[in-house]
Amino acid sequence: MVERVFVHIGLPKTATSYLQTIIWSNRDRLRQAGVVVPGSRRTDHLWASREVREDPHQERAPELHRTAWTRLQDELASSSGTGLLSHEFFAAASGRQAQDLVTALADAEVHVVVTAREPLGLFTASWQESLKNGSTTPMADYARRVSKNPTVIWNWRTLDLRLVLQRWSKAVPPERIHVLVLDPTADRADIWRRFAALLGVDPDAFDLSQSFPNTSMGVAEAETLRRINMRLEGFDRAFDKGVYIRTFLADERLVPRKGEKFWPEPDQVAECRQRAVSAVSYLQGGGFDVSGQLEHLLVPDELEPRRLPASVTDAEVAEVAVALAATLLGDVRALRTARRQPPARGRPYVERGRRAWRRLRARLRRPTT
Repeated sequence: MVERVFVHIGLPKTATSYLQTIIWSNRDRLRQAGVVVPGSRRTDHLWASREVREDPHQERAPELHRTAWTRLQDELASSSGTGLLSHEFFAAASGRQAQDLVTALADAEVHVVVTAREPLGLFTASWQESLKNGSTTPMADYARRVSKNPTVIWNWRTLDLRLVLQRWSKAVPPERIHVLVLDPTADRADIWRRFAALLGVDPDAFDLSQSFPNTSMGVAEAETLRRINMRLEGFDRAFDKGVYIRTFLADERLVPRKGEKFWPEPDQVAECRQRAVSAVSYLQGGGFDVSGQLEHLLVPDELEPRRLPASVTDAEVAEVAVALAATLLGDVRALRTARRQPPARGRPYVERGRRAWRRLRARLRRPTT
């Protein structure tokens, strides 16, 4: 059995995709450095989190999904060194479920890693992420209460640092809960360097070239996606949401438009300030291992002017939708052309289509969360 297991539980939208891309693209190198990342694919950790959180959908899931948590435990049990689990959906676990996870890894010393950021930016980004996962909830109605359901992700249940720490500290002593506070003034690799130091590996010994920022949409683009979600039928599977809505439509077609930034409603901003102060106070008296400055968890006193999602007009949505339709028509033509044998004079265009088709096939095969 590994001697220690680090369980990175998020929070969601705190550089988790960035860190997980580094982890999985350097999995063999981490193993050589004594860090075991169990499983054969990134989604194994997602599926394991669903088992831990007792997601009822797991009962109807394929066996590969249902057995992921057992397979991860078995690999950690047959290995030595340090184990690493990472998925932001672990943050939603109840105190009892967190304790069950620790009990399942009882032969190892379990540590919890929490990446954290100020809650206003977190709240805004999480609403966008909920849209990328098929939600139709307007920003003004988003996360108006704390869910008691550990299968609910896009909610203060996973976004409020204090609430997450309170649940997980029932299972792991605070000195073994490591809170990495994101520094908005630092370079992007700063969080990886501190994460690697916690694991006891040299951060400079790993390839970061495959990592990428998880960029946000503009306000009109976000509202357009929300309305598209209201019309979609048959895109209920996690695969469909991850590949088609999140990656193909949002990340690759709407994000590049670089639209206007926005804030939530004023009372939601005020709630973010209150939760930030509460989290900092809890950390100061809780005995947790904190890396970074606690003031970076506070919402700034002065905010730059930004629009509200509710201010987006039908005309703005129509403009985005028309541009999107034109882009998608080009995509369809490129994909259909890629399947045909090219005439000699049309080969450069067809090759472009073939490259687009290969990229799409690669995305379809790529694990998504």
